Amino acid sequence: MKIDSIKLKNFRGYRSEIEINFNDLTVFVGKNDIGKSTILEALDIFFNDGKGTIKLEKADANIHESNVGNTDIEITVCFSELPEKIVIDSTVETSLQDEFMLNANGQLEVIKRYKNGGAAKVFIKAMHPTNSKCTELLLKKNSDLKKIIKSEDIECENQTVNADMRRAIWNKFSDDLQMDNIEIDASKEDAKKIWEKLSNYLPTYSLFQSDRKNSDGDDEIQDPLKTAVKQILSDAGLQTTLADVAAEVENKLKEVANRTLAKLREMDPAIAASLNPVIPSAESLKWQDVFKNVSISGDEDIPINKRGSGVKRLVLLNFFRAEAERRCQEQGNTGVIYAVEEPETSQHSDNQRILVEAFKTLSSVANTQVILTTHSSYIVKQLQFTDLRLIKEDEEGNKEILGVLPGQLQYPSLNEVNYIAFNEVTEEYHDELYSFIEFQGWKNLYIQGKPTRLYKRIGKNGSIINEQKVLTEYIRHQIHHPENQNNPRYTREELKQSIDLMRIFIEQQSTGGISEP
Repeated sequence: MKIDSIKLKNFRGYRSEIEINFNDLTVFVGKNDIGKSTILEALDIFFNDGKGTIKLEKADANIHESNVGNTDIEITVCFSELPEKIVIDSTVETSLQDEFMLNANGQLEVIKRYKNGGAAKVFIKAMHPTNSKCTELLLKKNSDLKKIIKSEDIECENQTVNADMRRAIWNKFSDDLQMDNIEIDASKEDAKKIWEKLSNYLPTYSLFQSDRKNSDGDDEIQDPLKTAVKQILSDAGLQTTLADVAAEVENKLKEVANRTLAKLREMDPAIAASLNPVIPSAESLKWQDVFKNVSISGDEDIPINKRGSGVKRLVLLNFFRAEAERRCQEQGNTGVIYAVEEPETSQHSDNQRILVEAFKTLSSVANTQVILTTHSSYIVKQLQFTDLRLIKEDEEGNKEILGVLPGQLQYPSLNEVNYIAFNEVTEEYHDELYSFIEFQGWKNLYIQGKPTRLYKRIGKNGSIINEQKVLTEYIRHQIHHPENQNNPRYTREELKQSIDLMRIFIEQQSTGGISEP
């Protein structure tokens, strides 16, 4: 499975419901505190139920909604590239389509609602039968399904398998299912067991945060081996082996307990009768805790989370490079999502380039997605436009998450993305805007009516020629003729002013706000 989109509602800065689409590689850009990390942390809460990096709190509700008494948070994820077959009760295969668990777009849409920062209630939004005789079958126990089979005189050979009975009932009413887009409560009755099995098909989600922590308790944030443990233990073959080991240990423990109780019965039958061995089931065992102390340590066993930020990021960089190579070579990879905050942290531009290439390779592998946040214009310029999501706020403070469109220009511009996201003022972007205006034949219209300043141009014979230039032309000449030192150098503020003037002009031209006289 892969994430197709996420919807956030009343979570931190996201007050009204907002939908965010994902690709195999998705990179969020925007100014500080705009809500980039919030998206990654919402996904961690959704996938890891508070057992990952982020713990949900009541204070995570949007402050404006909290002030009016609404602290309920909603995180919804829509999945695509779904498994053809699933096992959700007993051992019989079925499919999400046969169980009417897909939404109108053919996706698995899972809603998690958190009341007052508590545990999630899970709902599956799906085009589902609403005919009272055959609705909510996923919530019904085996005995309830048998009653429907009997009362409606439905033929079903195997009434020990819930999936077979559901299919038989739905087939009976196939001409009158009364399909509608409804929410199936997966937090109650037998649907809860179904969700527990279905959740095993979801991809593993690992969040690597910026270097904000430095405690002995830091886990996969700082040490990628802990993420590797999660992925290794999710392998179906290894799960079978571990289940066999657990069963063998359980049998041996029962033998020991039974021998002990047998001897106790010889001495005091009453006490022996009141005692029972308590042995955890194989399903309840937390194998990941067995390997919780895995680490990459250096000289004198100094753990990675005690090393400098540059070293920690270098280890992380090469973890992703190695993962990209491994997942390209291996077949049948389980689904995994790597979410990384600000991969450029403490890294030279050469390392940033290598890391971005690793992310590109990794995201191209089957069953793999990569999600990044960045403040690096250098990283942005190595990406495709389809990879980028620009986060902004409108005049009323509401969040907007935009795919990167041509914007002010008639063609996509990564310089423009960096200007909007990071306020990056560059001569390169100034040249791009000026060249576009010139190419469109708008130059005379642009300079018309604007104030000018003296520019001393060097003639072919070395003489100085005094000319009047508008600010944009003045800067353009200085960029292209750095050898001319006869004019006061423009400032960064003037460069930004000129860029803004050109952006406004191009927007007006593109929308018909100004016409050639």
